[in-house]
Amino acid sequence: MDFQAAFDVLYKMDSLCYRGKVKNIVGMMIEATGMDAKVGDICTIEDTSRGGRKITAEVVGFRDGNLLLMAYGDIKGIGSGSVVECTNHKLKVPVGDFLIGRTVDARGCPMDGLGPFENVSYYDVDASCTNPLDRPRILKPLSYGIKAIDGLLTIGKGQRIGIFAGSGVGKSTLMGMIARNVTADLNVIALVGERGREVKEFIEKSLGEEGLRRSVLVVATSDQPAMFRIKCAFAATTIAEYFRDQGKDVLLMMDSLTRFAMAQREVGLSAGEPPIARGYTPSIYAELPKLLERSGNFKKGSITGIYTVLVEGDDTNEPISDTVRGILDGHIVLSRTLAHKNHYPAIDINASISRLMTDIVSNEHKRAAAKIRELLSVYEQNADLISIGAYKPGMNLKLDEAVKKMDAINGFLTQRVDEKVSFAETVHMMQEL
Repeated sequence: MDFQAAFDVLYKMDSLCYRGKVKNIVGMMIEATGMDAKVGDICTIEDTSRGGRKITAEVVGFRDGNLLLMAYGDIKGIGSGSVVECTNHKLKVPVGDFLIGRTVDARGCPMDGLGPFENVSYYDVDASCTNPLDRPRILKPLSYGIKAIDGLLTIGKGQRIGIFAGSGVGKSTLMGMIARNVTADLNVIALVGERGREVKEFIEKSLGEEGLRRSVLVVATSDQPAMFRIKCAFAATTIAEYFRDQGKDVLLMMDSLTRFAMAQREVGLSAGEPPIARGYTPSIYAELPKLLERSGNFKKGSITGIYTVLVEGDDTNEPISDTVRGILDGHIVLSRTLAHKNHYPAIDINASISRLMTDIVSNEHKRAAAKIRELLSVYEQNADLISIGAYKPGMNLKLDEAVKKMDAINGFLTQRVDEKVSFAETVHMMQEL
């Protein structure tokens, strides 16, 4: 036996248990004293009122030499003097093929009642950034089975794109449709701050049995603490990185970035950060790029990111929407006006763009897409004249063509929820138009 190696391990081992006590609680922020810890360290707080239950919390800052903690769970039962113990490690989530078809929370614990995981390994949720020069260019399209997206907003393998929409315009339905039809190896879906009622509804109605078989769901509902909702987004990204490391092409879908930002705002304001725009704190604008830059194309595998943004009052220029649009590689805007016309998916083509489309499609595809966009633009500019009967055929040849083909174009852009169209078939239909 190598006794020297054993002695080295014992010498380096931290045999001390670092404990402190709760000094103060203001809102959701817990202030503890009597121990040292680092930002991001996980601590446990003893709840003596409920049989010694342990509440998990994370160090988010310091104030006057004391630790500032945000809990992952309900803080009722914690009082002044409650024992705080630092684990000296960051949050990790279990990863493995056993996650496929399962629903977990922000810490990777099963929520679906199908039993615990066995023989697991762990990934740290705070992964380091990848050298941008180590990322290959995005040159291959990824088929989503949706004509409007594949045809006019083609998304590449490893691209990051946002779906911008107000409430009730069809984001969740579109996400379920993408999860069922996409040609990626598997999906990782994060439901951040979702209504509790809609979680099961999304799984059974929007995603369906077919989609669930090739998906991993990470869920944090709106009634859970802000720290839990924040970690839901990072945990889902970490799980996607595990499958990427196995050489798979992963589709990461997150609904929504707005609720992630709202949770980060809660933590920032509680920690004493100054609000700068609509109450959002500076840390939000630092955390968003850290989260979004973790998806992309890599030497081994890829993570294609689809992130929904819930725009307030249908204002696509509010702070979070504007920031996210500047980070991502394109955006898909869902229009309430089109949704009211029963036009599904309600994608406003002229307001949407894929910044990499010209690099990943053929010249014939580009020409057909440009022609359809031109006709849509001409028709939209003259929609008022057409609706009041002031349009007269023969005065504008381009407008005549747009009016003649608009029904066919709208027929191409609409699609049933249960309908799937291949990429090649989509391009052929565009050329026919």
